[in-house]
Formats: sequence, structure tokens, C-alpha cells
Amino acid sequence: MPSLATTPRTATADAITKTVLIIGATGGIGGALALACLQNGWEVRALTRDVAAAQRSNSDLAGVEWLLGDAMHEPDVVRAAQGISCIFHGANPPGYQRWREQALPMLASSIAAARANGALLVFPGNVYNYGSDAGCLVAEDAPQQPCTRKGQVRVEMELMLQAAAEQGVRSVVVRAGDFFGWQAPSSWFQTLLVRPQKKLRSVWLPGMPEVGHAWAYLPDLAQTIVRLLAKQATFGNFETFHFAGHWLPRNIDMAESIRRAAGDPALPIRRVPWLLVTLAAPFVVVLREVLEMRYLWREPLRLDNRKLLRLLGSESHTPLDEAVKTSLGQLGCLAEAAD
Repeated sequence: MPSLATTPRTATADAITKTVLIIGATGGIGGALALACLQNGWEVRALTRDVAAAQRSNSDLAGVEWLLGDAMHEPDVVRAAQGISCIFHGANPPGYQRWREQALPMLASSIAAARANGALLVFPGNVYNYGSDAGCLVAEDAPQQPCTRKGQVRVEMELMLQAAAEQGVRSVVVRAGDFFGWQAPSSWFQTLLVRPQKKLRSVWLPGMPEVGHAWAYLPDLAQTIVRLLAKQATFGNFETFHFAGHWLPRNIDMAESIRRAAGDPALPIRRVPWLLVTLAAPFVVVLREVLEMRYLWREPLRLDNRKLLRLLGSESHTPLDEAVKTSLGQLGCLAEAAD
């Protein structure tokens, strides 16, 4: 994607109101960011289609002001964003379905809300934008030539942000690898590697054991985004930062960390039966979407975070084994569970 020349704002850090509207707070990154913002003195609003259900299922987010609304309905988002300084757009189509039909209109709603309220729009990017031509170490200006449908939609979404930036709507993309930790229902970690609410009896390995893979522990990513928000007065109208997270030189490193967390060095590591996944994919939506992203387990794609480090000095970083053990505990994989 071509870079966009930007003009830095002249606002000072003192002029930034610590208020944020989170679209997608009941999901993985949205929920983790809501908690991180609360921990750092931010006022947090969150848009949801069911306030009572959101309050019941997100007891850790007791300080969030839940507002009734639908991200597909632009007036709801514009109204919820009144008086805030930042909108975090973390909404994704449920169940990996209808990406173009839902993802683009939802982002358009957030762009309209940012424009109407003069707010910064923060968007969590991922590696779907890149194909094998991006190289092994991917900087912010690497070519974006996706080889999947979801990747194409992701590129379109970032182009929407760039087009809005030309009209004065400020936005920042924070790109990271595969999520784990907190609530990440579509994460490979809990979709394939382990089974939530089941005692660990084996670990599934989706990719080639010796190929590297990028992981992002959601609490670390969320804390890093909060730190970036404190620097937003230095941003141009459109910025992109890469979050390195946990780069594991071998795919099997994650499985071995899970073994250590379980206290069982002999826990079986099994290869995902991709032939069976391929045969079942026409009948199971999730498997069809998983199969499309298989290339990310065959080729190393490491995010270059030097731009982020120049600004912040460091990333928030929990040691891998600690992050994995915490994640497994939250998923109910370390306690006795009935099959």
C-alpha cells in the first residue's frame, strides 16, 4: 500500500482528553484494551447491542460505560462518540462470515464518528494484508498484496482510513501477529492448539515445526496501544506501527511452552490433519476460513517494530511462559475438566 504524506498535529499532550469509545469491547483485543485503559485512568465507553449481556459476561470491565447501539448503524456510533478523544475500532464479523458485507460498513461508521467528533481512530491491523512477497521481516512500508479474501478486505479497510486521512480524519493502525490471552474466540491458540474448558491431553501444531510464527499476547498489545495514545499529539493524519510481540523462531516453540505451563514435558504434540480439514471445509465455515489462512503457518512473517521502539523505547512484554500459563488458566485448560 502506498504511504500517505501526513502533517503532524500541533496539539500538546495536555490537550488530549483521556476518553475512549471501544467498538468491539466484548471481543478479544477490544476487551483487553478496555481493561488496560481503565487501569491507566481512561474513561471507557463501549458500544453493544445488548447492554445487560455485556455487563454480565464482562465482570472485569465494571468501570466501562456500556451504550446500546449497533456498529453497522452509523448514527449509533456517532452519538456514542460525542465528547471522546479516541475511537478504537475492534469489531469483526462474527464467526468469520460476511467480511466484506459487514466489516467495511462497520468501519465506515467509526470513520464518520471520528470525523464528527474530531477523534483519533485506532485500528488493530493484522498480517492478513501480506503475501509471501512481503519478505520475512515486514516493515510498515512493505507491499500489501494479500493472497486471501480476508486479506483483501483488510487492505480495503486500511485504504478507507488513508482516504479519510486525506480529509482530515486522523487514524493509526497498530499491526500485530496472532492473538492469544484474554478473550480471543477466533484465535488459533484456542481454535486449534488447545480446547477451552478441557484438560490438556495434547497440543495441536498447525504449521511446520521449524517455521517461525508471530504471536501477540493481548494484555501486552493493549498496554502498548495505551502508551501510543499518550503520544498521539506527535502523529500525522495516518500512521502505522508494527507490534512484534512474541516472535517464535519455530512453530513448535508455542507447543513446548504449553507443555511447560501444563507441567508435562511428555504432553503429546500432534500435527493438524490438514487433509481432513480440507475435506471438511466445504461443510464447516470455521474450517473453511482456517484453511484459507494456512499459508501463514508455512512461511515466516515477522513484524519489524523499530518504528514503534523509536517512539516508545520498548514494547510491553510478558515472558512467554507466564503469558501462556495465564492464558491456559483463563481458558480452563489447567484445571480438571469433564470431557
